[in-house]
This record gives sequence, structure tokens and C-alpha cells, in this order.
Amino acid sequence: MTQTAPRTLGADLRAVRRMRGLTLQDMAQRLDRSVGWLSQVERDLSEPSITDLRHMAQALDIPVSALFGRPETPPEEAGLIVRKSARRPIGSGQAGLVEELLSPDLTDDFEMVHCTFAPGARIGEPVSRPTQEVGYLVSGQLDLIIGGRHFSLSPGDSFRIRGETFDWSNPHDVPAQVIWVIAPPVY
Repeated sequence: MTQTAPRTLGADLRAVRRMRGLTLQDMAQRLDRSVGWLSQVERDLSEPSITDLRHMAQALDIPVSALFGRPETPPEEAGLIVRKSARRPIGSGQAGLVEELLSPDLTDDFEMVHCTFAPGARIGEPVSRPTQEVGYLVSGQLDLIIGGRHFSLSPGDSFRIRGETFDWSNPHDVPAQVIWVIAPPVY
């Protein structure tokens, strides 16, 4: 049996940088840092400061929270299991949406996210991104507009978005919980 190496901050940074199509040189220039320093960070030989992490998150267009909150995981579970109590918060938390990473890290070809849409929550403006996304409504109700078409979802319903512009809202009195899979990852 092959043992999966535990994923680290450096591995996540490298994976997201590559997903964004950036070379070490590109990223180093955006950060006004040396390629050597960035390479050491990605190989976990050097720890970036909080300010460095903020600049990296900005350069990668991800929330800085995606780089924090790596809870202790037993070695035999690292890279394989994510316990409910160890989910990593991602996203900005704005617009009444709380997102938690269900995937063990950010290094796969997709990411799986647990989304909780607060009652009355609404996205600020429609989203368009070059991804394929599917979701499954676990509880509550959620309204989606995909490519200009309106849909009201109930528990057990699922959806797919293939690069279309989409919008969401929860005009209801209870939270909506969705399991959302995005490829390639956006966080």
C-alpha cells in the first residue's frame, strides 16, 4: 500500500500557483521576492510571515484564510481523512456564506467544499469562472440562477455549472447546506 505524504502549506501554495499558470519566477516577481526564497517556502524549508501570506493570497486571488487553519491530523490520516472538527475554513465569509474545505488539501484536480448559506444570504454579484462545478443540496433550500435560468433547489437536488455565469440566494428562514465540487480548484 502506498502511503500518501501529508500535504503542507508549501505544497498547497505550489499547487495553487501552478493552477493559476504561474511559474516560480512569475510569482516571485509579484511578491517582490527571490525565486530561491519562494522555492524554500514551497518546500517548507522557510516559513513566510503573516504579511508574506497576505501578499501570496492576493497574488493567487485566494482568501488568506485558505492558507491558515491546518489542524493537527494523525499521521495515518494525513492527506486521506478530514475530520469534521478539522475542516479548514476557506472563502471570505461575506454575503452570509461559510465555506469549509472537505478535501484534505488544495493539491488535487478538484476541491470539495461544505457550504452553509445563511438565511437571507445573497451573493453580491453574479460569478463567472472557467470551471466545472457540481453541487448537492443536503438541507434547506437554495435559489440558483445558472446562465440566466432560475432554479429553486430542495434537499436531495443537485446541479452542474460548466463555466456559465451563476448567482445564488437563500431567501428562506433556514440555512442551506450544500456539498460543492469545483474543478479545477479556485481556492
